[in-house]
Amino acid sequence: MVFFTLFKESVIFALHSLNANKLRTFLSLLGITIGIFAIIVVFTIVDSLESNVRKSIQSLGDNVVFVQKWPWTFGPDYPWWKYMNRPVPKYDELFDIQKRSKTAEGVAFRIGARRNIKHKSNIVENAVISGVSYDYYKIKSFEIPNGRYFTENEVNAGNNVAVIGNAIADGLFPNNPNPIGQEIKIAGRKAYVIGVFKKEGESMLGNSMDNQVVIPFHFAKLILDIKSENSDPYIAVKARPGISNAQMIDELTGIMRGTRRLKPLADDNFALNENNLISKGFDPVFDIIGIAGWIIGGFSILVGGFGIANIMFVSVKERTSMIGIQKSLGAKNYFILMQFLSESVFLSLIGGVLGLVLTWLITLAAKGNISMEISLSQSNIILGITISVLIGIISGFVPAYSASQLDPVEAIRSN
Repeated sequence: MVFFTLFKESVIFALHSLNANKLRTFLSLLGITIGIFAIIVVFTIVDSLESNVRKSIQSLGDNVVFVQKWPWTFGPDYPWWKYMNRPVPKYDELFDIQKRSKTAEGVAFRIGARRNIKHKSNIVENAVISGVSYDYYKIKSFEIPNGRYFTENEVNAGNNVAVIGNAIADGLFPNNPNPIGQEIKIAGRKAYVIGVFKKEGESMLGNSMDNQVVIPFHFAKLILDIKSENSDPYIAVKARPGISNAQMIDELTGIMRGTRRLKPLADDNFALNENNLISKGFDPVFDIIGIAGWIIGGFSILVGGFGIANIMFVSVKERTSMIGIQKSLGAKNYFILMQFLSESVFLSLIGGVLGLVLTWLITLAAKGNISMEISLSQSNIILGITISVLIGIISGFVPAYSASQLDPVEAIRSN
């Protein structure tokens, strides 16, 4: 009850101070508002970027290892020409992995390139064409609400069928909500639409299915150069439940070395890449942006902290006689200290809440105007409030302590 009464009185005094000195209080709280806004808006953007990047990475497939020519990260001392001389993965190597692997749940081969897609007079330029083996659906995460995926016979026979992305469907069939069975031309070759991928939206890594046309590998051979490195051929291997990527990488290393008949002392002429390599590559970037947010917001908060301290020193001076009366009536030092400290925290909270409101308005304005999803998370709200409370305590402690130490007789005489 004592604390509640104390806090209630502090809020009343703070509101009185706000009302009596509107301009001074506004200018003083502006620093806290800008500081909290700067820090939280940076963290909100960083968190949203990180969330979108990780979603894009997860869409590549969970527990997946990619057999490729080039590694996603380079060692500092590894000669670049050794990478240049490596062969690209071949379709036949897919069967060796399928036959010999005990840890793989699915193994798929994929090549890709950009080509124009046409339906009558409608053209979609530079669409991503992906030629895949049957198990691709086990590797890549996608949904096909309209139509279906290939059958194994269609893939093996190289049938001229295609599953197209949502954006491709909108571009080729603007007036037809159901393009299943329609004929399209991929680089001049006919294909028939058997499915449309669910709309995914933009991907931070550019791997959204919205702008892709997925076709069987043996049909893709008629359109794409499967021996060219420009087609980015790779073999994707998904681990069985309970099997770690490290276990599967050990097994794949042995299989690929055996398939390519490498001598015991020879270096690997292939790369085994996994999704966490991408995540680790982005971590330093997010850390740097976060530090920049703290620095930018820190200066504003420092200014705001001095502003609140100034308000509190003025408030102590204006209420010196009142403090003397309170102490003469038996008010303890800690009561006076907590009274002014609570007022300081309340004032700082006002600035912090205003900063959070500005951040929230920014996220609302961003919705629908940019492709990336941005939202103010609960953790960032808690962070903003916590910082505000700490600034209030730090800025208000010295004025509050000086008020609590006043001599009651001298304080009453000051009036």
